Amino acid sequence: MIDITEKVLLGGFPQKIHIRGGDESNPAVLFLHGGPGIPNRAPLFKNHADLCRDFIVVAWDQRGTGGSYKGVDKNALTPDRLVGDAKELVEYLCSRLNKERIFIVGGSWGSELGTLLVHRHPERIGAYIGYGQVVNGEKNEDISYAFSLEHALAADDKKAVALLKKYGPPVKGQYKYGLKGLTVQRKIMKKYGGHSMKKGGWLRTLLTPMLSRENTLSDLYGIIRGYKLVLGAMWPILTDYDFTLQCNKFEAPYYIFQGRHDNNTPAELIGEFYGAIDAPDKDLIWFENSAHSPLNEEPGKFKALMREKFLKK
Repeated sequence: MIDITEKVLLGGFPQKIHIRGGDESNPAVLFLHGGPGIPNRAPLFKNHADLCRDFIVVAWDQRGTGGSYKGVDKNALTPDRLVGDAKELVEYLCSRLNKERIFIVGGSWGSELGTLLVHRHPERIGAYIGYGQVVNGEKNEDISYAFSLEHALAADDKKAVALLKKYGPPVKGQYKYGLKGLTVQRKIMKKYGGHSMKKGGWLRTLLTPMLSRENTLSDLYGIIRGYKLVLGAMWPILTDYDFTLQCNKFEAPYYIFQGRHDNNTPAELIGEFYGAIDAPDKDLIWFENSAHSPLNEEPGKFKALMREKFLKK
């Protein structure tokens, strides 16, 4: 049995990870959390502990949040720096666990980080699965905003309509008044099912870290303080990409598990990106009863397919 919680120096900065698994010979999977700035250690090990039977599961609080918050330099909160951190972590895990390669699962912002990681540093990566897959930052926000406004109008939700018109529509992926405008749009989008098909699903995800023994008081402080810090520093950069044109060639297998009803990272952008992907193996699997997080909305199907992809002989 492996159960290790420790801090690892990545890019010169100490960052918290948790490694758990039942058998040292099992393949290792690194889960990249979303946000940016929303750690996944607590919900991952609470809701998906069964994965530890077949895999060595690794959760990592990325630079600036959770157990990796204290002492962070705001100027170091960039996608390039976090990709560098992730590369170093993959190399560390290969050495620590005596593995040739590590598998990657990335959700939401974690899918952007994972895509950049696999594109730039594929040599120690066995395969990648992305869900809530990021494709194009500007189009992402245009579609997500339009979804929110359309549903608010249809419901005669005058308050939501007024707020959306006040803070949007986004221009090149950016909202008026920065994070305030983004937060308003996301809240309304979630209200109308663009984030989760399960009522209250996203709220449970936010509350789990507060109720779990996985996080220390210091970790919780880092989650509360780190989310706005990381998101505020990185959001203006995160919408400046188009993976369909800029990041579509991979030397490791690349799989997308996408919720059909996702309007946080809109599902309608996936088809063109998938068609452009050049990889040793690729697959696009739709989850018809999911929105932004099929791992949590259809966990049985997700984990069965994850085992199929990662446990290939």
